[in-house]
Amino acid sequence: MIELEGLPELVDPVLIAAFEGWNDAGEASSGVLAHLETEWKASLLVALDPEDYYDFQVTRPIVELGEGMTRSIIWPTTRLLYARPPGSERDVVLLRGIEPNMRWRTFCAEIVGLCHELGVERAVLLGALLNDSPHTRPVPVVGTVSDPGLARRLNLEQTRYEGPTGIVGVLQQALSSAGLETVSLWASVPHYVAQPPNPKATLALLRRVEDMLEVPMPLGDLPEEARAWERGVDELASQDSEVAEYVRELEERKDATELPEASGDAIAAEFERYLRRRDGDNDR
Repeated sequence: MIELEGLPELVDPVLIAAFEGWNDAGEASSGVLAHLETEWKASLLVALDPEDYYDFQVTRPIVELGEGMTRSIIWPTTRLLYARPPGSERDVVLLRGIEPNMRWRTFCAEIVGLCHELGVERAVLLGALLNDSPHTRPVPVVGTVSDPGLARRLNLEQTRYEGPTGIVGVLQQALSSAGLETVSLWASVPHYVAQPPNPKATLALLRRVEDMLEVPMPLGDLPEEARAWERGVDELASQDSEVAEYVRELEERKDATELPEASGDAIAAEFERYLRRRDGDNDR
């Protein structure tokens, strides 16, 4: 177990976590962590030893060239960083990594231990999956929570998925069993445009995290990138009649099952986000 020395005193910290790999369709969930790390200028707390959890013939290290053509090796790992978001009175711990190749239970136990040492009592885990959702409609985000009462309090639609799981599902169980209030959020990425990045799905997850934590989230260029991504997919779909027809069928199916009050709820949620971001900007 890593022992943290010289740790800054964190205030009511909450964990946001995402992993590259099986849990990360369109790199939507890892995109949230990359975005927040940059926007908040997060500082490194600790990096886990990759020797313990990665098969380097499966998840290979990367060679990078620096100044003067010096070569360095970047090893696959999982890192914990922290930041104090502008306009917030609490700290956020960012857990960003690659899904481990082995020793998942030991890996999760190490993460749980670090959370206890940091004083984290609440965690939001992010994932993304391929689905038959149309790219022209709002990105569906479903989730699982540590208990049904929390689901009602957060007004969270719970997934009924059963089947193979990834490190997000295993870590959620480990954190919940350790007494942390845990939520996992999953964005649906259209399977017919699965290649990364998918800024629209990243933006949907980011907004849902903001709703969960009531912490203003910096959007940066994501809204414009999401619009540009959708326009690009529109153009590609228009060039193939079969794809265009398939998208129309998905749209009709989605619209037929959409609840009438959903649009009003979405408007109200977006207005609340706007107020949080405005208040955060005024505090700077």
